Order: sequence, then structure tokens, then C-alpha cells
Amino acid sequence: MKRQTPNKLKILNDPIYGFIQIPNSLIFDIIEHPYFQRLRRISQMGFSNLVYPGANHTRFHHALGCIHLMQKAVRVLRFKQIEITKEEEKALCIAILLHDIGHGAFSHALEHSIVHGISHEEISLKFMKKLNDEFDGKLDLAIEIFEGNYHRKFFYQLISSQLDIDRLDYLKRDSFYTGVTEGNISSDRLIVMMNVNDDQLVIEQKGIYSVEKFLIARRLMYWQVYLHKTGLVAEHMLVNVLLRAKELAEKGDELFASTSLRYFLYNEINQDNFTDETLEMFSKLDDYDILSAIKEWTNHEDKVLSLLSQMIVDRKLLRIEIQKDAFDVDQINKKISKYSKKLNLSEEETNSFVFSQEIKNQAYNSEKPIFILNKKGKLKDIAKASDQFNIQALTKPVIKHFICYPK
Repeated sequence: MKRQTPNKLKILNDPIYGFIQIPNSLIFDIIEHPYFQRLRRISQMGFSNLVYPGANHTRFHHALGCIHLMQKAVRVLRFKQIEITKEEEKALCIAILLHDIGHGAFSHALEHSIVHGISHEEISLKFMKKLNDEFDGKLDLAIEIFEGNYHRKFFYQLISSQLDIDRLDYLKRDSFYTGVTEGNISSDRLIVMMNVNDDQLVIEQKGIYSVEKFLIARRLMYWQVYLHKTGLVAEHMLVNVLLRAKELAEKGDELFASTSLRYFLYNEINQDNFTDETLEMFSKLDDYDILSAIKEWTNHEDKVLSLLSQMIVDRKLLRIEIQKDAFDVDQINKKISKYSKKLNLSEEETNSFVFSQEIKNQAYNSEKPIFILNKKGKLKDIAKASDQFNIQALTKPVIKHFICYPK
């Protein structure tokens, strides 16, 4: 019997957009690859589900949403007489599909604990180059666009800018899964209003109010969701758990860990020694490795590790205070001294439970403007084109300070 060729032009059902089409067999094969399937096990919003119970969606969901929006953007631009070849369209879809493939477990926590000096964007690029080798150079153009080296600069703006496909999906998706309606932007309207002027991605004047809503929604989502005080505490506690585990591993203590997690705990990993072997290990590391380790570490003899792990597992998190001004050093030291005695730990160990940092939210960066195209063909920065005083105010970064300590 003749072996039947599998159908690779699949249609997926997404709760945000409805049916999403996989446009070609190459993209289907990339999605099927173990590197990409790992994203099913990487949460999009880390520990935000401790605040919003519905926020359990993954980087896999987000990547598929992005490819759907990219296909829509290409259709809109072609309708407006912007020539985009089939090869360019394929490359754009691959670049946006893989833009987050380098995210580690719980998204950002690994970047600040057991992997140093290399960002998730750099790891994404390493994955793309490895996949390119496996797919015989078919990702060459996608990589060129992803790195911002392609001669058509608006392609890069679709992947990474202040109004890119990434943001158009994650704001709408995160709003849906958290139930925070303030983030529910009109991604369809924004895409329909896209155009290209002098090789720059712009928004037509009719879309100005949608851009205003997008910027305000982004600001609200950051304060209400991404920088929510409980989510902040949980993420910093996770970082502290991993830092403590790494510290114990360096001393030679035996720790429960999966093979992939053990590799990163017992080896010093940075940009200079991030080899192909490291990439393979990273591709096997996901949220499940971290959670299973933390559950087991609740029984570890090291008090700092076990107590922090127990607090995360039981959601008995640290208290947090947020204010405009930096906390006084004496105030922080007094708390360290107080809880050092209370927890029967050294002051150095108590730093895992008492710490202060700052958070920053800048909804709009005028150094990389969103341009509005008026009917006369002139471009204007949204901050100047808008008659809303709020938009101008959003260009200024807002910095707040927080302190965490035991309840």
C-alpha cells in the first residue's frame, strides 16, 4: 500500500480569534519540532495565576496567535499595494512564530537566577539558527528579518516595535485569560489601519483612537497585571529560590532536580559558554522541572531553600509595600535584623526574605515613535498627533519602589 502523506495544512481553534490556519508545511514542521512543543510547558505569565486564576495560558498559545495576526497584517498591506513576496510572507510568519522560543521556565525568572548574561532574545536566535541547520537553510530570511538586517525595515517593525504583532497578541490574550477587560485592545482595527510610508510601519489617521486606547491599555495592564504586587512578590521569591539552590549546588550540596535543571544548577552558564549542548539542555527545561523541584525542596535541610519553597507551594507569600520614593537603608536594615532573629537565620540568609527593588513602567517611548499618517501623506508622532494630554504623559517613565518582608 502507498503510504499516505500527512495533511500539514492544519486549522487550529483559538479562544481569542477562532480558527487559525497553519499556512504551509514548513511552518507545520517547525511547530511539530520538540523545541517549539516545549512552549506548551512554558507559562505566558509566570506566577500571575496566583492573582488571576485563569492566567494559565502558555507561550505556545501566544506564538500561534502571533502567526495568525501576522498573516492578517500581510493581507492588509498587500491590499494597500505594498508588495510582499510569498518568501517574505513565509519568513515573517516564521520570525514571529519563533520570536519567544528562547523564553525559559516561568518566562523571565531564569534570566535572573541560573542563566546569566544572556537574554531570551539571544537564546531565541540560537534556537532559530539551530533549526535553520536542521531545515537546510530555509530559515535564512526569517533570521535576517529577526535580527533587523533585512533591507525592508518595516518587516522588523512588525516583529519588534512599539506597535508590533507580539504586543497586539499578548495584550489581548492576557486580558482575556486574566479577565482584566482594560487590556482588551482592538488588534483587528489596528492591523487594518496599518500602512507603510518610506519603509516605515505607520498607522493611518483613522486609527489614531485605536492607538490611544492601545497605549492606555498597555499602561493599565502593566500596573494591574504584569506589575501586580502579588505577582511581583511571587516572581522575586522564585528567583530567590533558584539563586539559593544555585548557591547550595556550588557548595556541592545534593539537590533534587531533573537532568536539565541539574545541568544549570551545577554549571555556571553565561553567554560565553552557551554551547549547542547547553541549548539542548535548555530545550528540555520547562515549568514542570522547576515546580517539581520546588515541591521536593520543601523538605530540604537548608532552611532558606525549604522555607521559600514551602511559601511558594502554599501561596503564603511575603508582604509587599510599594511607594514612590526609595526605601530608607536604615529601614531595610532594621527589617533584616528583626527577621534574622525571628527566623533564626544569619543576616545574609535573611536577604532572601527581606529585599527592596524598583519597578518601571513606560507605556510609550517617544525615542521609537509610533507614526500617524495623515491624509496629506505627512507623518506625526502619536504623542503630538493625539489631542489627549494623557498620551504625552505616558512618555515619561514611572518608577516605584517596593520592599518585601515576611508577614
